[in-house]
Amino acid sequence: MQKICRFIFKLIGWKIVGELPNEKKYIVIVAPHTSNWDFVICLCARFVVGVKINFLAKHQLFFFPLSYFLRAVGGTPVDRSKKGNRVEKVVELFRQLDELKLGLAPEGTRSPVTRWKEGFYHIARQAGIPIVMVGPDYSTKEIRIHEPFWTTGDIKKDFQYIIEFFRTIKGYRPKEIPDYNPKDSDA
Repeated sequence: MQKICRFIFKLIGWKIVGELPNEKKYIVIVAPHTSNWDFVICLCARFVVGVKINFLAKHQLFFFPLSYFLRAVGGTPVDRSKKGNRVEKVVELFRQLDELKLGLAPEGTRSPVTRWKEGFYHIARQAGIPIVMVGPDYSTKEIRIHEPFWTTGDIKKDFQYIIEFFRTIKGYRPKEIPDYNPKDSDA
C-alpha cells in the first residue's frame, strides 16, 4: 500500500514536508478540515510515511460496506450526540496501550466553526503525550507536519501557538481559523 500511495502522491503532485516523531504515543490534529478530500489525501499520506495512525470519526460514516474499510484503516466510530467522558476514555486508552497514535480534527466538522473542540488538548495534557500538528495545504499540495508540541498547561497560550501554525495552511475550501474561545469563557 505504501508504494501505491507514494505513486499516487507523485502522480497528483503532493509531497510531505516534515516528519512524524519517533514516539510511541501522540495525538495528531489535522486542520483545516474543509472537504471529504482531506480524509483521502491524509490517509494516503499516512501510508506514504508508513506510520499507523488511528482516528475517530462520526458514527454515521460507519455503514456497510464503508465501515469495514474505515475500521481496517484504523477508524473508530464516535456518537457525537451522546455526552460522556470521551476525554477520560481516550486518556485511559493511551495509558493502557504501549503504542498509540490518534488522529483528530479539532474543528469536529468540515463546516466553518467559531471555536475548536478542546478534547485533543485535554487528552494530550492528561496522558502526558505530545500533539503533532498536520495540515493539508491545497495551495502548495503539501502535507505539513509540525514537530511535536508538548502542552504547557496554559491553554490560551498553547492554543494561540497551535492556531498560528494552522493559519499558514490553506484548505481545499479556505476558511477562517478561529481565535481561541474558551468553552466556559465569561469574556
